[in-house]
Amino acid sequence: MQPDEQQIAEGFLFTDQYQLTMAQLYYRLGIHERRARFEHFFRSYPDYGSHQAGYCVNAGLAWLLDWMSRARFSPRDRECLARQRGRAGTPVFAPDFLDWLSRYGSFDGLRLEAIPEGRVVHPNTPLTVVEGPLAQAQILETALLNQLNYQTLVATKAARVQHAARGQAVLEFGLRRGQATGANAGTRAALIGGAQFSSNVGVSHVLGLPPKGTHAHSMVQFFLALGEGELAAFRAYAEVYPDDCLLLVDTVDTLGSGVPNAIRVFEELRRKGHQPVGIRIDSGDLAYLSIQAAKMLDQAGFPDTLIVLSNKLDELVIWQIIAQIEAEAPRAGLDADRLIRRLVFGVGTRLITSRGAPALDGVYKLVAVQHHGQWLPAIKRSDSPEKVVTPGEKQLWRIYDARGKATADLVCLADEDPRRQEELILHHPSDPMRWRRLPRAAITALEPLLVEVWREGMPVGQRPSLEDMRALRQADEQRLDAGVRRLINPHVYHVSLSERLWELKQRLMRSALAQPADTRGA
Repeated sequence: MQPDEQQIAEGFLFTDQYQLTMAQLYYRLGIHERRARFEHFFRSYPDYGSHQAGYCVNAGLAWLLDWMSRARFSPRDRECLARQRGRAGTPVFAPDFLDWLSRYGSFDGLRLEAIPEGRVVHPNTPLTVVEGPLAQAQILETALLNQLNYQTLVATKAARVQHAARGQAVLEFGLRRGQATGANAGTRAALIGGAQFSSNVGVSHVLGLPPKGTHAHSMVQFFLALGEGELAAFRAYAEVYPDDCLLLVDTVDTLGSGVPNAIRVFEELRRKGHQPVGIRIDSGDLAYLSIQAAKMLDQAGFPDTLIVLSNKLDELVIWQIIAQIEAEAPRAGLDADRLIRRLVFGVGTRLITSRGAPALDGVYKLVAVQHHGQWLPAIKRSDSPEKVVTPGEKQLWRIYDARGKATADLVCLADEDPRRQEELILHHPSDPMRWRRLPRAAITALEPLLVEVWREGMPVGQRPSLEDMRALRQADEQRLDAGVRRLINPHVYHVSLSERLWELKQRLMRSALAQPADTRGA
């Protein structure tokens, strides 16, 4: 795209057509400046088929706020919309509406609350709350869901990969397999969710990390084609990068030539006063090859060199590799724990695409409108109880039990403070038969999760660093029950509504169901 085309495609018009047509309808009815409240939440955890997530990691907020800061309705945007015609050949967007967009086409009038990036989050809880003029809040929907759903999805996958890796380093290798420049967002999310480093040079530098990588098979192939061989390729790489030498050993024969040739080069480096980093294996039975390669490296006097594994890795594959090493390494005379501590996992396609669950079921729903200075709750009916939107102005609280573990997320009305209640009654969001009483004495802490992040056209508060977001994730993960973190069939984490919010929801549902259909004109 040309620069001006990119501005149109990725600026204020980075939205769906129906957001703009609804905004014009609101304008025509004179309600476009009526204050409204929308909530972004997801309905279910990612389900990868053979395994499921028991929690998600919130991500994407800072990049959304950056986009909101830049997005302005431009003269070129106006030209595009002015040219658009409906089926009858008449303009879709009227000049007076375009005049209004030219004056107010930004997100400066909105106020946002959100759960900070890096926090563990759960279904049917408000992750992001948007409040402000109805038309502006409506137009924001598409970009908000685009930015937040994908990064939350990838951050969640990365957290699972890191959990399977038992704290060993995870490198994000997905740039070549990601969806165009959206892979940059995926890299950022992976680094929040659990990857320590990435091969993505640009985003790594933006986030203050050194990019990581080795070399491709093509480098060895080039030397092979010239008749110089794998050893010559390794020597050339070691000469240029003597202190960062990590060699890809599976181009020809991993154990027959790759590892022996790497050892020869490592010995030459050591004689020159350099310490080799390690080897990378990108094909074959990675667990078996790791054991055999470690044995060869140990015997050659390189017990501390890393073994980087890559090729179609995800949380289950890593889990299986480690389990196989634990079972087979002792029979090869190796300490399994010590070998596992040498491993680094390069995870690419299955992380950046969240293979098995390529989209998060995140939605953006109207929950309240302002009328004569008063907020009126809004509800959406559905034949599926789990899709009935919880109405009203709300706050989200996390409940910690006597062990200090997170036991439930409680959605309350905004004017409720559960810390002042002697007993909490927790209702399932959609099932009237599922509820429980929780005495205050059984609770060690109640934490409000939503904080203000955007006001009057600017982000609120200091932008969190990558380290801040990682620290939040690690703290939240440690406060989850082990069952919730299971990779397969995780324990269900409880999300509940307060007594007052449950009663409001039921009252509005009864009222909505009691309204007869309008048959005028039928």
